[in-house]
Amino acid sequence: MTLDVAWGEVHAICGENGAGKSTLIKLLAGIITPDQGEIVVDGQTVSKGNVRQSEAAGIAVMHQESTAFPDLNAVDNIFVGRELTRFGGLLLDRAGMRQRTRDLLDELGESMSLEVPIGDLPLAQRQMVALARALSRQCRLLIMDEPTASLSARETETLLQIIRQLRTRGVSVLYVSHRLEEIFKIADRVTVLRDGVLVATRLTCDVDSSELIKLMVGREIHQIARLPTSIDSIGEPVLDVQRLTRRGSFQDISFTVRAGEIVGLTGLVGAGRSEIVRSIFGIDRPDSGCVRVAGQALRSGSVPHAVSVGMALVPEDRQQEGLVLPMTVAENISLATLRTLTCRGLVSRRREADLVARQMRDLSVKSAGSDVPAETLSGGNQQKLVLAKWLATQPCVLLLDEPTRGIDVGAKEQVHHLIRQLAGQGMATLVISSEFAELLSLCDRLLVIREGRIVGQLSGATATQEEVLQLALPDVQEVLVPWECQENRSRRSGVVVNLGWYYWLPWSHWS
Repeated sequence: MTLDVAWGEVHAICGENGAGKSTLIKLLAGIITPDQGEIVVDGQTVSKGNVRQSEAAGIAVMHQESTAFPDLNAVDNIFVGRELTRFGGLLLDRAGMRQRTRDLLDELGESMSLEVPIGDLPLAQRQMVALARALSRQCRLLIMDEPTASLSARETETLLQIIRQLRTRGVSVLYVSHRLEEIFKIADRVTVLRDGVLVATRLTCDVDSSELIKLMVGREIHQIARLPTSIDSIGEPVLDVQRLTRRGSFQDISFTVRAGEIVGLTGLVGAGRSEIVRSIFGIDRPDSGCVRVAGQALRSGSVPHAVSVGMALVPEDRQQEGLVLPMTVAENISLATLRTLTCRGLVSRRREADLVARQMRDLSVKSAGSDVPAETLSGGNQQKLVLAKWLATQPCVLLLDEPTRGIDVGAKEQVHHLIRQLAGQGMATLVISSEFAELLSLCDRLLVIREGRIVGQLSGATATQEEVLQLALPDVQEVLVPWECQENRSRRSGVVVNLGWYYWLPWSHWS
């Protein structure tokens, strides 16, 4: 593989889950060592497999999954290992680090408490702290792995504007994303990987989305079309939420989801969407209100009771809340159904193996095997692993918080089809997504949340993104300006990666 990135260029990397994007990032960052080839920055060869050397060369990485220290605040996370000091290193310059942190977050349009541990912040704010840490390094090559996966439309546009500013300063950006619309807005060139091989590099102005998708997956992908919902296919209420309130997060939340219905919960990040779902599932105890499943009232703050009556939650943060990463793929899939797999206190390995094989096949989980740790899977396959775990419980109510975060276009098509198929079988589904297009194509109804309250309900068949935004943020009109491709732009090669054959996880290609 040979890849070059020019100074001041935004170079996008696309490919299916498991195509090699994350491995390429780890090679550039010095986390793993290639078997052959070299990495050259501004004519100087960077030592392979050496994180400090990569950082010294000006390479900074913003990983897809947060690498923050959850018990430290934003200031300590941004400056860990690079603390500002006074008096020749005798004292830490706390005031200087705090002011620099505030300046970085202001530049990102983010307001948060600098005293709160990162682990207590929403995932979107953790991502912003990770970006601030990368920007604080004064890097020459910034690698961004799915940076907008947990951001709202407003935060995404702020991030894209910052990338444009970095480009004018001569900073190169390697932008890894499954969101093709962002790539066409911001990238000068795009490189496609498939099965660890560089398939093509194109100017973004010379390629369209359909061609790019075909290069990624090797076949045509048909975007999910809005399917008309028959009134006769919608059954009786299954999930009934009445006047649910949790002080400081949301208040007076009431709605129902019927059998066979897909309801979307939308709004800006921080509006209370995930907090509502967490309380419905029993992770957080609400202060008041009631949740019923098929007429049965749930015990407040009891996840086991929610699971026992047929409720399942695919959480937003798959690594911290959805999986036990050191455990194997098989152990993660069977984790929520162990009681049904046991006999006299012992797990039936045969029944577990049958369950795991079926779930991996049905969701096309791409892995070297069922006995490898979940942490070895790509982000998209980890997401499918969480889905497989909860679908194994055969729930009647499915709560999906960002179900396609970090998933490639092929896998997203599969997940969309699965959600529709489950609804056709009578599943009551509640979906949270930061992608309005996804909600509009999937959902029968949309509930718009603003500042912890339901402020409107829209029909999925007729709603528009503008209507959703008007309800979610009525005083702000968001304008997304596409980046115009600059033809004949002068380029000077800045970063060159020449990797022949390198260490590769032996999982088979998902098709």
